[in-house]
Amino acid sequence: MKFATLLLIISYIAVASAHMALLYPTPRGGHGTKQYNGRVTTFIGYKDSVWKMKFPCGGYAPGPVTKMKAGQVVNVRFYSSSMSASQIKKQPKPTSVKHQFSQARHGGGTCEFSLSYDGGKTFGLIGRYTKTCPDAYFEWPVKIPSNVPSCTTKNKCLFVWSWTANILSQYYHNCADISLTGVKNGKRPTKGIQIVDFSGRKQGVKAP
Repeated sequence: MKFATLLLIISYIAVASAHMALLYPTPRGGHGTKQYNGRVTTFIGYKDSVWKMKFPCGGYAPGPVTKMKAGQVVNVRFYSSSMSASQIKKQPKPTSVKHQFSQARHGGGTCEFSLSYDGGKTFGLIGRYTKTCPDAYFEWPVKIPSNVPSCTTKNKCLFVWSWTANILSQYYHNCADISLTGVKNGKRPTKGIQIVDFSGRKQGVKAP
């Protein structure tokens, strides 16, 4: 069996068993929401008889709203479908590999965190982790810039996690609806995020 074919098979087995998604802040289609269908952990472009993951935000409708403030540090948590109820409720502590739940982290990659003020049409980068992200055994601090303006328009304000995987060319994209209290005459983040590895975008990208 060719190596590329083997990787493809492994990737779809992983879809059926465990993948990664935002847990906190709660994303559209996330665990515990009315829209949860078990597909929020899949990559953009994934399709089965139940759902097709579309860009942006997986194609999910608006969900729970998380309140945030300029200058706040958001302790991001990740979700894997193989986590137990207690691990979802309380941040699990790092443990030896043989005792860990499956995460299908694909060798890590690049996680980017951004804000959107227009419902996912544009994204302003506010944080990035490389190589080891994501990992549900850790919280990932992301600081909201202290100079951003408020965003309170219904269904337009988003905290976004994007992940370009390392081993496989897959792109993940979750959006959490937020109400952001910012500063007067604030400035929106201007640097964009990487958007790759699905139809209409650059293919075959593997992040460090």
